[in-house]
Amino acid sequence: MAARTESRRERVRQQTLAEIRATARRLLIERGQQAVTINAVAREMGMTGPALYHYFAGLEELVGAMTADFLRELADTMRATRDAHATAAPARRLLAICRAMREWALAHRAEFGMVFASPLPPSNRPGTSSARFLAGQNFEQVFVDEIAEIWQATPFPVPDDLAPALRDQVAAYAAEAGWRLPPEVVHVMMSCWIRLYGLLCMEVLHQLDFIYTDLEPVYEECLRDLAERLALPYEPPAVG
Repeated sequence: MAARTESRRERVRQQTLAEIRATARRLLIERGQQAVTINAVAREMGMTGPALYHYFAGLEELVGAMTADFLRELADTMRATRDAHATAAPARRLLAICRAMREWALAHRAEFGMVFASPLPPSNRPGTSSARFLAGQNFEQVFVDEIAEIWQATPFPVPDDLAPALRDQVAAYAAEAGWRLPPEVVHVMMSCWIRLYGLLCMEVLHQLDFIYTDLEPVYEECLRDLAERLALPYEPPAVG
């Protein structure tokens, strides 16, 4: 009987946690990041601020839970695209995944903006267990898996003169993350990722609105360069 009661309490707690995150997400979308506060979320739910602290220690923990949700949702979208192209050529699958990432980000600008505005603290390295960090790793792994498969099937050009300091850093991170890839491959992969993700962040946050009204051609140019760097054929997106 006691176990059943504990189970019921846990279900209620999980439902409340989900409702808190959903309410915070609605505030984020409707009113912006500045509107997401402990008191505002509690007020929307008919609770008091102190009562909400029984579920989240503070705003930082709530934001961490929210961004973990967003990263998992984005990773799920990318994996669904990957699975839908399971039998496609590696280049076509990778390009489809990258386009799916952009589509999700543009359809969820507020959520993606919060992820970008909530960077991991330096202590969040592989081996930690925060939900935010693990969700970020899960998201990152979609891209890593595709690059690793491409490298194993058809190795692409990598630098043969990587600076020792750079080599040590990427080798250490790859080892901690469990990536069985040479440092030179990790460096090429991260160079591609930095350019792709960086461009997407700038688009979502309207940092290039002063010159571009439509950034899709710029994103496609980036994908074309990425394909060339990985020695893959580039295919433009299907029309219609």
